[in-house]
Amino acid sequence: MRVLVIGGGGREHALCQALLKSPQCKALFCDPGNAGIAPIASCIPLNSEDHAATVAFCHMEKIDFVVIGPETPLVHGLADVLRQDGIPVFGPSQAAAELEGSKGFMKDLCAKTNIPTAKYQRFTDLDAALAYIDQEGAPIVVKADGLASGKGVTVAMTVEEAKQAATEALKGRKFGASGASLVIEEYMEGEEVSFFALCDGPHAIPFASAQDHKRAFDGDEGPNTGGMGAYSPAPHMTPALTEQVMREIVQPATNALLAMGRPFQGVLFAGLMLTKSGPKLIEFNVRFGDPETQAILPRLKSDLLLVLHAAAMGKLDEIALEWDDRAALCVVMAAKGYPGSYGYGSVIKGLDRAAESPDVLVFHAGTAHDGDTILANGGRVLGITGLGATIQEAQQNAYKAIDRIEWKEGFCRRDIGWRAVG
Repeated sequence: MRVLVIGGGGREHALCQALLKSPQCKALFCDPGNAGIAPIASCIPLNSEDHAATVAFCHMEKIDFVVIGPETPLVHGLADVLRQDGIPVFGPSQAAAELEGSKGFMKDLCAKTNIPTAKYQRFTDLDAALAYIDQEGAPIVVKADGLASGKGVTVAMTVEEAKQAATEALKGRKFGASGASLVIEEYMEGEEVSFFALCDGPHAIPFASAQDHKRAFDGDEGPNTGGMGAYSPAPHMTPALTEQVMREIVQPATNALLAMGRPFQGVLFAGLMLTKSGPKLIEFNVRFGDPETQAILPRLKSDLLLVLHAAAMGKLDEIALEWDDRAALCVVMAAKGYPGSYGYGSVIKGLDRAAESPDVLVFHAGTAHDGDTILANGGRVLGITGLGATIQEAQQNAYKAIDRIEWKEGFCRRDIGWRAVG
């Protein structure tokens, strides 16, 4: 197969690396890719918002299969355009991707299908939102309805903080149209887990679990980010709990979408809170997580290309997944200032030394290259993944590699995996 991957982050680097291992992968392209993807795939800056250009490229290069990484092209309907043109694609339709495109739609679907989740209300009127916050008290969670690059959620520990978040979104238009509608929901306590299931419409199978770290700084301090690190598997996801999540959360959602004429084909990412009363859904995403993918795919022994193609062709019931018994832990290196403003163009050295160990993988996210020099070109710039017999060993291998990297304009958390390691 000639394969095109859409996206240019660490998730897509991990996808490209795993897809390239397949004997079925004849040629690999990535739009737009990054400095780490460039040595293993032909990087082409197509602009995935220009659907016609993507389709034309697929025909020109005789692309057999497209894998869409990020949520934005999915929510904007790229998968539909490709399918209508007869090009097999891994990723849900625009209608099914509304699960991530609108938190309100997702919460309403949960309410209709009795999927366990936090109590919530939806608001477009600021006065009504402020009154609800007063009524419910804190802690409370304020979420922009639409896509906000992982930054549209405020876990408010005080009423004042919640009111500020609601005001900034509805009055200050902090998130533009994405924040013109809010979901305000109860605060849930427990262990947070990222759970992934592969779906082909009628069938859904469990894929993997991970735990992400959203806050910018050690000890879960600082602002929310797109994710500062992750490890897999999540220790709490037992086979019994996996079965329960599939039965109570994943299958009801995919069945409901099927009944609505929106069959879900792709990967369904369930953000879970493991509460005292059982697993509850925080949110659905409609693509692989970043940085969870950088911790999950290094553990996959099965042929990823054949697995994703089976999902695209409605043949997931023929798939059995095989996993490495080892744990993997990914630490994100970000530009100083992230998730706020940060500089571009600083030089990163030592990546070859960092990747010398067979138990380490270096994934590029926001990078560019100037000849052989690697430059920072984004907020989250690198993902360093360590493998080990235990999460603690994987953590040690990741941080040993990070200590070999020379990049004074970057930073990382030094406690990724703390929940599992103690």
